[in-house]
Amino acid sequence: MRQPFLGTHINKIDAKGRVSVPAAFRQVLAEDAFKGVVCFPSYKVDAIEGCAMAFMTELVSSVDDYELFSDEQQALSDVIFGTSSELAWDANGRIQLPPDLLEMAGIADTAAFVGMGKTFRIWQPEALARNQAERRAQARDKGLSLRLPGARPRSDA
Repeated sequence: MRQPFLGTHINKIDAKGRVSVPAAFRQVLAEDAFKGVVCFPSYKVDAIEGCAMAFMTELVSSVDDYELFSDEQQALSDVIFGTSSELAWDANGRIQLPPDLLEMAGIADTAAFVGMGKTFRIWQPEALARNQAERRAQARDKGLSLRLPGARPRSDA
């Protein structure tokens, strides 16, 4: 299993729109044949989705589970693959985020890279703080928890 994307890393964007991919994320991405990231607009939140090319291949397989030319298959293909950008990093580990992605996410001079396990998101820092507060409250209010693989259900009897 691939090492997960973890943590939050805030990096400055230079005048040319370049931003350094966090070193920990580059280590995860280095396992891929493509030396860079794939980014596309999130259709759930105002942030940029990022992943390895290998994960994009997994997404293709998942979308292929839908009937060819079905509304679901077409919608997912449009919002994921049709808007994706392959961004190779330079010798300094920087990528140049496309202006349309920066605008969609409201990112100007600072980007927050947030690990999400198999993927990561790039946020405008204040928008990230608001989203994290909302998600924390949502998880608490719903009493969300995880069962570890192999763990037996608890018996309260």
